[in-house]
Amino acid sequence: MDAHSIIADVRRGRAPTPEALRWFAAGLADGRVSDAQAGAFAMAVCLKGLDDAGRVALTTGMRDSGDVLEWDLPGPVLDKHSTGGVGDCVSLLLAPMLAACGVYVPMISGRGLGHTGGTLDKLEAIPGLRTDVPITKMRQIVAAHGCAIVGATGLIAPADKRLYAIRDVTATVDSVDLITASILSKKLAAGLEGLILDVKLGSGAFMKTRAEATALAKALVDAANGAGCKTAALITDMNQPLAPALGNAVEVAICMEVLCGNRAAAPRLADLSIALGAQLLDVHGVPDGAAKLDAALTSGRALAAFAAMVAALGGPPDMAEDWRTHLPTAPVIGAVTAPASGTITGIDGEALGMVVVRLGGGRRVETDRVDPAVGLTDMQPLGAVLQKGDPLCTIHARSEDTAEAAAVAVQAAVTLSDAGAPETPLIVERIT
Repeated sequence: MDAHSIIADVRRGRAPTPEALRWFAAGLADGRVSDAQAGAFAMAVCLKGLDDAGRVALTTGMRDSGDVLEWDLPGPVLDKHSTGGVGDCVSLLLAPMLAACGVYVPMISGRGLGHTGGTLDKLEAIPGLRTDVPITKMRQIVAAHGCAIVGATGLIAPADKRLYAIRDVTATVDSVDLITASILSKKLAAGLEGLILDVKLGSGAFMKTRAEATALAKALVDAANGAGCKTAALITDMNQPLAPALGNAVEVAICMEVLCGNRAAAPRLADLSIALGAQLLDVHGVPDGAAKLDAALTSGRALAAFAAMVAALGGPPDMAEDWRTHLPTAPVIGAVTAPASGTITGIDGEALGMVVVRLGGGRRVETDRVDPAVGLTDMQPLGAVLQKGDPLCTIHARSEDTAEAAAVAVQAAVTLSDAGAPETPLIVERIT
């Protein structure tokens, strides 16, 4: 086999054999495929696409290009993945909730880039906590405490790491086939028995239309099941922030509130975490998942699992009891007020995400440093009725200048009118 003929087949609309695609993935990892060939392949896939068998073959080939974990544990090994949104800190809740239900969760996560936050950045807002741990330590933490949220090592799906970097500079990121293989190769390398996918739809998501979100969800579910991992997806609303907090430490704080029993602090976040977990347990044949997850929250078992994971990753040993004293705070905190009276009928989630980035809480490029303390809290939801001068949210900033600029941008991102707020169901569609 050779890269030239595989690229030519894809460019001409002919489906390469599964063996050819697996060879190409291996070549990405070991250098047999050049950067030019990788870029040409990515462009050909963008223009012509792959069939179902080709999508599975590319996914499994990229998965098998590095380490694939195996487990011998007394419970199922399950995980979730979100396509990214704003105020989306489900992972920090769901991993310990599942662990408290006897599930083992080796969650390999990523960092924020663009307007969406990264799970690793949020978790590392906790002082001392490190997510760049060796696989051996990750395995120990999962076995002992039920969950570990960590970053991918260079030994996990190296083919994806190389192809993603090339896609980023060749305008080939926007391909359902390549997105599917990229997401799943890393997740399936964790040795999962089951996976739930949270495909975001709306103003704060990458997928702005239902057709786009459905196409991606179906591709992901079909490819993951084709690769032998029981998988389902929920398409969920991202036309407003999922939690009323956007940023790193502030999202950890809202998760701690929920874990400590205050579900009213972020009801949509709590409800979606339970819905995703229940669907995942159902896929794996575990009945009454919602009740089990609810009990894990209300009993404090999920809080204990989260605190144990934090300590095992180098964070404070008393996170459950004293979390407020550990999280960093910004020096400038102030309210953003409504510029007019009316009902909130629209929220530009992507714009709000970029407000956090400009405050220093996210990245424009991968080398940017993240300020864990900045962000937005107390964000008013769709349907809130406000008078002029009422608070829209609270800004946490490093300086008065950045706070003032953020306030103007927040006001521009929120639509106030006399009309009624649109219906926004939390779960738009289930793909099983």
